[in-house]
Amino acid sequence: MQFDADTVGAASMAADAEMCMLAADTMESLGIKRGDYVVKVSNRKVLDGVLESIGLGTDDAARRLVVLRAIDKLDRLGPNGVHSLLTSGRKDESGDFTKGAGLKEDDARAVLLFFNIVSTEGDPSGSKFAYVAPAHEFERSDTYIRWLGGFAKLGATGQQGIIELSSISEFLKAAGYDDDRIRIDPTVVRGLEYYTGPVFEVDLTFETKDDKGRPERFGSVGGGGSYDGLVSRFMGQPVPATGFSIGVSRLQAALTLIGKLDVKPPAGPVLVTVFGPENVPASQALAAKLRHAGIRAELYLGNPKHGIGQQLKYADKRGSPCAVIQGPDEKAKGQVLIRDLIAGGAPSDIKERDDYLKKQAEAQSAVEEADLVEAVRKLLARRAIQ
Repeated sequence: MQFDADTVGAASMAADAEMCMLAADTMESLGIKRGDYVVKVSNRKVLDGVLESIGLGTDDAARRLVVLRAIDKLDRLGPNGVHSLLTSGRKDESGDFTKGAGLKEDDARAVLLFFNIVSTEGDPSGSKFAYVAPAHEFERSDTYIRWLGGFAKLGATGQQGIIELSSISEFLKAAGYDDDRIRIDPTVVRGLEYYTGPVFEVDLTFETKDDKGRPERFGSVGGGGSYDGLVSRFMGQPVPATGFSIGVSRLQAALTLIGKLDVKPPAGPVLVTVFGPENVPASQALAAKLRHAGIRAELYLGNPKHGIGQQLKYADKRGSPCAVIQGPDEKAKGQVLIRDLIAGGAPSDIKERDDYLKKQAEAQSAVEEADLVEAVRKLLARRAIQ
């Protein structure tokens, strides 16, 4: 599941800048503080220019896609892993092999150089490739744009991408969105083929733990970009479009991790128990009375011969705040018992009604049947349950 925002029909880079601003504002509105996220922006035209510079044109779409997907794994696999995917392929820790793009060594190095990565043959660490400097996530957008200017072989496509990124950067600065919130970053690729220009990604920068307890950055929760070509496939004419989507489950995990989301499940319905098959109609009438008063109530529809203890176990699994009990004795007195399951919990080993009454008396109260609705409402109010 995801939620998204799109702008269709606006050719200006201002539309893409607006999407990036919207993404940044959304993070802060959700309680993710500045410094714990960054919106990274790149441009597929610049990447296309890099690929064209090594002779990988649009007529080889399959190989281009393999290269783009390899670059997209840079944060996770690092320079050496991406080099393997650009060339012969890579075997992961499990032994599974991923076929590479088959680039020649010089071409693979040219692609890596675009990301400020160079060969480090002879490095004592054994690493074959590494960033020239630790600031591969260019701390300033203008630094990255100047860096791009050094790639004379980008051609017309790549140069147009640089112009578009420069325009977006100007819009962002004019609106007061500094590099600590949104910045130009070459590592953003976005794997989908239909992106045609600017691409962006929201990266959460705070630390979490992987499944082995090792520290790692939380990473991406969403992304998007310009997809002019996708609309034209259906309308037969070029239509500028840009959009952004955020993965709900991934974002939910992030908000839960930083304590901004209450994952406590909502309270279940009030459970009306049943004392044998002959008492189903009377219990059903009690459930209907609660429902008509606007209180969520459920009649126990399991085997009516199940004892109270077993029925209350079911209520506990349902998250019921309380249970309504009316046995023959209560019926004769015109009363019902209201069991507060939050205060007393559901019994786990009680089989006899007498034992139940003895051990759990403090968690239940007897009220007149006519006062059932009012008593349940008071209990729910004490538990802040609507």
